Amino acid sequence: MKKSTLILIGVIAVIVIYVIFAYNGLVSKQEQLRSKWSQVETQYQRRSDLIPNLVATVKGYAKHESNTLREVMEARSKATQININPDKLDAESIAQYNKAQGELSQALGRLLMITENYPDLKASEQFTSLQAELSGCENRIAVARDRYNDAAKKYNISRRRFPNNLFASAFGFSEVAYFKADEGSEKAPKVSF
Repeated sequence: MKKSTLILIGVIAVIVIYVIFAYNGLVSKQEQLRSKWSQVETQYQRRSDLIPNLVATVKGYAKHESNTLREVMEARSKATQININPDKLDAESIAQYNKAQGELSQALGRLLMITENYPDLKASEQFTSLQAELSGCENRIAVARDRYNDAAKKYNISRRRFPNNLFASAFGFSEVAYFKADEGSEKAPKVSF
């Protein structure tokens, strides 16, 4: 064999090996991303699972607050109906998911505000425990969303870097979206008593 043929075969082999390693790296980052997304969904589900217990506890004390309790359960139902395919983590899907979860958060906020009118409820050990668990859930959701955003950043960077960007789209590695702050969240909420 000629020396130029051996060099050409060597160059092709290096390129093929690089493509294999780059592809496998993107697959690994994509799976990490899916895992982080799963953790986000798990934390939202945990919060959703606590809501019926919280509503039942409040219902026992606040008989005439049925409208707020119904709104919470409707928001929970709506939020749990939205599922996102981990292979399609685009901005529109995440915004839709985030909107439903935001509506649930607002309904929960209203529920917790009405509890201020019921000192017996606030003193209830069961309610206090559920409220603490709900607060913990909100913290876990924030952490899971941050971890998802970190994984999305690493995946998107790897996907866009040269020479990965030359073949990433051809192999079906599309850009994924981040969780973003809700519209208007940069303004502090007004609290009045």
